[in-house]
Amino acid sequence: MARVTGIGGVFLKCKGDSAALAAWYEKHLGMPLEPWGGAVLRWPDDTAEDGGLTVWHLAKRDSQWFSPSESSFMINYRVDNLDALLAQLRAAEVEIVGGPESHENGRFAWIMDPDGNKVELWEPMRWDEKNKGA
Repeated sequence: MARVTGIGGVFLKCKGDSAALAAWYEKHLGMPLEPWGGAVLRWPDDTAEDGGLTVWHLAKRDSQWFSPSESSFMINYRVDNLDALLAQLRAAEVEIVGGPESHENGRFAWIMDPDGNKVELWEPMRWDEKNKGA
């Protein structure tokens, strides 16, 4: 049987100016924009211990996971240094709505983009004594 082997792309319908929103992601999250306006993220660029992976999940209809966003989706972006990125985002007055939190598969924080979408930031790491209190 043929099967899905990974996430090939994430596509968002913007509420306003798509170029301005893309520029916001480039400026604040370091998305490497291509001349055509999107980004290509390559797994070899990710140096995390897990070697790179993408999680796919369907939330229940009454889930509050995406709140305070009213969007029916949330994108999780892997990051290489959550603390440094959060410091940059705070300095740029980006709205941070949660975190950082440590869980068994890494550290997480949540922000809001200018279109009102909640964005999850994930620094993958192994759950060990060194990272449990991080």
